[in-house]
Amino acid sequence: MYTTVQILHSYWAYLVVLVVTLATINALIGLFSKKEYAAKDFRISLFALIVTHLQLLIGMVLIFFSPYFVWFSGTHPVKDIMKDATLRLYNVEHPLTMTLMIVFITMGYSKHKKKLTSTPKFKVLAIFYTLALILMLSRIPWGNWLS
Repeated sequence: MYTTVQILHSYWAYLVVLVVTLATINALIGLFSKKEYAAKDFRISLFALIVTHLQLLIGMVLIFFSPYFVWFSGTHPVKDIMKDATLRLYNVEHPLTMTLMIVFITMGYSKHKKKLTSTPKFKVLAIFYTLALILMLSRIPWGNWLS
């Protein structure tokens, strides 16, 4: 079960990186080119919201099966988790940062819907989606992900 969920989480992550990158670039282009906000822009930002939330759900399932996630198992004291870079990444840094990334995606998507004109819509999306992209890229376990 762990292997299946881990593979799904890993491969879905490629889609998440691609879609969030595209949504961020689309928002930045829309903001700086002063183009009109269209249905295509709405769909791109919505798709970024959907794929990130699905990745969160897959990640939450993975927490229950992962041998790397030992935070609540009682087998490792917190000081040992924080001293070990791999355990700290999988138990603290990656889950926390990715959850914050999804919060930024959700906030940006929600706030942009309340704006009435194109420039403020693109501005909100550009700010929140760029922050989310930076957070996401900072805590992907690149050593395991690319091997």
